[in-house]
Amino acid sequence: MKLQQLLLLMSLSLFSMLAVGQTDTIAKKKYQVNQGAGYAQAVLVDNVLYISGTVASGDMAAQLKGAYAGIERTLKAYGATFQNVVKENLYTTDIEAVKSNNEVRKAFYKKDYPAATWVQITRLFMPQALVEVEVIAHLPANKSK
Repeated sequence: MKLQQLLLLMSLSLFSMLAVGQTDTIAKKKYQVNQGAGYAQAVLVDNVLYISGTVASGDMAAQLKGAYAGIERTLKAYGATFQNVVKENLYTTDIEAVKSNNEVRKAFYKKDYPAATWVQITRLFMPQALVEVEVIAHLPANKSK
C-alpha cells in the first residue's frame, strides 16, 4: 500500500509541475500596423523589443532607406531609437548592392552599430523586395513598462 501511495504522490507532483509550466504565459506588448498580416510588426517582452522583417520598394538605396525608416517608426512607438538596437539581421537578394549602399544604413545608426548578420538569399516573401531587415532592441527598464 505504501508503494502505491508513493507512486500516486509522485504522479501528482509531476502532473502539478507540468500543469504549472503549461499555464505560464509571457506578457507581450504588440505593435500592429496591418491587422490582417498574421504577425505583429513588433513584440515587446520585458525590455526586449523584437521588430519583424521590414521591407520597402524602389531600387536598393530606396529599399534600404524605406526599411530603416519603417524600423525607426516602430522604435519610436516604444520610445526607442537605433541606439537601442543590439542585433540586426538583414536578408537580401543582392549582397553587393547592400554593400555599395551601406552609407544609407549607417546614417540611421549614427556610428553606434549593433551586432549584425547579412545573408544573401534567392528570394524574399515579397517578390519585388531586394532587402528585408529585422532588429532586436534593448530598452531601458523605465521605457519597457
